[in-house]
Amino acid sequence: MSEFSHSQQQLQDLSLLILDEARRQGASACDVDISEGCGLNVSVRLGEVETLEYNRDKGVGVTVYLGQQKGHASSSDFTPDALRDTVAAALAIARFTAADPCAGLADPALFAREFGDYDLYHPETLPVEEAIRQAQACEAAARAVDPRISNSEGASVAGNAANWVYANSLGFIGGGMSTRYSLSAAVIAEESGSMQRDYWYDVARARADLGSPEWVGRRAGERTVRRLGARRLKTGSYPVLFEATQAGSLIGQWVSAVSGSSLYRQSSFLLDSLDTQVFSPCVSIIEDPFLPRGMASGAFDSEGVATRRRNVVEAGMQRGYFLGSYSARKLGMQTTGNAGGAHNLIVPATHKADALLRELGTGLYVTELLGHGINLVTGDYSRGAAGFWVENGQIQYPVEEITIAGNLRDMYRQIVAIGDDVLPGSSRRVGSILIESMTVAGV
Repeated sequence: MSEFSHSQQQLQDLSLLILDEARRQGASACDVDISEGCGLNVSVRLGEVETLEYNRDKGVGVTVYLGQQKGHASSSDFTPDALRDTVAAALAIARFTAADPCAGLADPALFAREFGDYDLYHPETLPVEEAIRQAQACEAAARAVDPRISNSEGASVAGNAANWVYANSLGFIGGGMSTRYSLSAAVIAEESGSMQRDYWYDVARARADLGSPEWVGRRAGERTVRRLGARRLKTGSYPVLFEATQAGSLIGQWVSAVSGSSLYRQSSFLLDSLDTQVFSPCVSIIEDPFLPRGMASGAFDSEGVATRRRNVVEAGMQRGYFLGSYSARKLGMQTTGNAGGAHNLIVPATHKADALLRELGTGLYVTELLGHGINLVTGDYSRGAAGFWVENGQIQYPVEEITIAGNLRDMYRQIVAIGDDVLPGSSRRVGSILIESMTVAGV
């Protein structure tokens, strides 16, 4: 992986120059995001290289305030003239923007003062020849699983690094460096004129933490072949087990519903849910920004506010929201250090993963979700799905062309078990989720 063209100190120096320039041009307050990234992405299909991409980019975003009038401008040019022009453009926008009583920088009393090392940066040179070899090995392992695998969507290997700084005119400055590596494959199997596709992937901060190309490929191939011979189900109400790959989306929809913008716009089915029972008592959710090598770890949010470990859900009770300074002011509350989003979310397991099918008994095991039929205002949930029909704790056959429906408010309260099969490369560390009953539309 290539070296950065700017050091952390150089990015900090540039951010301070921008703050000085904003002050000189008349801004009453200013904040700056400045970053650069570099990386390599290789994809192959049927053994041949399809894409080979190097990226090296940089950018600066400047937000200025004239009292409570706000303007923002950005640039990819770090020369002094360009930075002056960017500040001037942001100020020009601010002058024509209506004052917003909730606009402004975060409370300096809440700024991070300690900056831990969360082991996020593992730079490693990845020669393009080696990346190609790994992608080819991954795809070959997937295709070798079964002769019924007749085609491939390819395999990819990627490595990216980021170097960034945030600073504001109230005296906060901080930054960091991080890396992200990934490996994936997707193949197609065919039997009796029916075709099925599936995939597998792995993501990590350090390349050494990734599964081997052969392991990732083999998982992709096995997952594809097991879907052959899929049928449709009879319409009815059944217990539904969401595989870990899909369970994270249920947590993601909850995050959206209890985040600031949804709450102050009153576009959430979880308005006024603090200290109420939102989930089943078996569900607790911990936000931990300090996980070593976590995909969403950091000492501060995108406004410089210190992050903290907290129990957001305790035995099903909602104990916190996800707020930045603006949304907190709109709600008459205090920021939770979540400007920019939630940090690592941990959902403790209640069962071993291999016990969940027995717990399911007879019902639907969902391994793929399709479409976006979710209304966060009402909580109504309806999505296409594929997976497996289970009887007496044993998988019987694959199913497809079905729709699962319910309401998220009811679904969350009907969670009866959570597995320990957590995907390590995710910022939502949750295993498979079993819901007591949902409507399944088939034939």
